[in-house]
Amino acid sequence: MPEPTSTEEQHHGYMTQKDRYLGRLRRIEGQTRGIHRMVEEDTYCIDILTQISATTSALENVAMALLEDHLRHCVADAVAVGGDEAEAKLKEATAAIRRLVKS
Repeated sequence: MPEPTSTEEQHHGYMTQKDRYLGRLRRIEGQTRGIHRMVEEDTYCIDILTQISATTSALENVAMALLEDHLRHCVADAVAVGGDEAEAKLKEATAAIRRLVKS
């Protein structure tokens, strides 16, 4: 089996916390199903909006944790190696931050 050629092929930063992320995403999935149920049951608009806000916040927290893991592992590893890979990872992280800020 050939050696990995980049830090991305070696591991992802979130791997040590994968079960935690999956648990958080399952809870968010449950929240989303709950919102669907609320609409089906004609729940008061403000109550639905409150749940949407909570779900959005939960997704944002997962996104920020993933970004932090990416910076601490994937980007830091690439910077340690240097060269084009480091520059590519920095640009990738910057673009991800830009997308998160816009949302």
